[in-house]
Amino acid sequence: MKTFHCDNCDAQVFFENTFCGSCGWMLGYQPELQAINSYLPVEQEQEQEQPAQSAPASQRWRSVRKVNEGRVFRQCVNYWRENICNWMIDEQDPNELCASCRLTRVIPSLEDERNRVLWGRLETAKRRLLHSMWTLRLQPVPKVDDQETGLAFEFLQDMPHGERVLTGHADGVITINIAEADPAYRERAREQMAEPYRTLLGHFRHESGHYYFDRLVAGTGWLEPFRALFGDERQDYGESLQRHYDQGPPEQWNEQFVSSYASSHPWEDWAETWAHYLHMFDTLETAFACGMQLRPRKASEQSLEIARPPAETRSFDELASEWFALTYVLNSLNRSIGMPDSYPFTLSTPVLDKLRFVHDVVTQPAPAQ
Repeated sequence: MKTFHCDNCDAQVFFENTFCGSCGWMLGYQPELQAINSYLPVEQEQEQEQPAQSAPASQRWRSVRKVNEGRVFRQCVNYWRENICNWMIDEQDPNELCASCRLTRVIPSLEDERNRVLWGRLETAKRRLLHSMWTLRLQPVPKVDDQETGLAFEFLQDMPHGERVLTGHADGVITINIAEADPAYRERAREQMAEPYRTLLGHFRHESGHYYFDRLVAGTGWLEPFRALFGDERQDYGESLQRHYDQGPPEQWNEQFVSSYASSHPWEDWAETWAHYLHMFDTLETAFACGMQLRPRKASEQSLEIARPPAETRSFDELASEWFALTYVLNSLNRSIGMPDSYPFTLSTPVLDKLRFVHDVVTQPAPAQ
């Protein structure tokens, strides 16, 4: 993810911030600009000596600077009422919810205060996914606007004596068990399933892969090249997963797949590879934004200078080269403080070919059928 700065005082701020810790102005994210901007209540535009921290939340807002000159905004309802969002809405937009919150159609019961915390974490991870989708020019349409091709999220809770909620995707609906937003639960699941990497954002990226398979690959000229690399997705999905859970992954699975779960079915291979590509894309974007470089003392060691953001990099080989150098230093730093590897993966040649395919699907038009 890119770095953000308050457009009033230029202090560094973060994607989730609602106020600038330096100048005190209220902040809001504009997805169409992919920027964090500072805002002043329209009613106080003549009294700009003091920041607007105590202004009524339902007011109309105007940017402090001229990037949005003439435009008036409202806070998303989940911003001013629920305090779990920081996205802004143009005053001319009839929706009360922002472009991110409109995608969520079911939330957990807020009678349990703990669920509010978990819901907030889910929305934060979802917004980070959506930032990447906007950067890749893959903004999803809300399912409420397009039942056939739109996207929706449902955040559900296991109920006593009820059927367990399974995280997954079906027909444009991504379901997340809210327990995944609990770090203790997620760590237990990671240990039980022998997963080296399990994060809330990773779940969103994986499930979005299933959605974008339907949007970008199925029924297009990418389908036959997909089958050549990943296998035939028409094989029985239920049987494949049951076999995976009963027998485990094949021996030496890491020679062909990015994770053991990817070996269960071509759809899961695609979703795991898609998620991995987004991990690479977002981390490299952050490294570029921070101006990260590696200039080792010995010429034989890995160096790194990211010349352009990944969204402007057409060559997958360039991305992969930058990625190997970056993960080398990330893992080395983690080991120095006694932590597990930040990046616990080995990318074989077949896996790199699959990642290159995802890159091509994202950056190039589909081949003719």
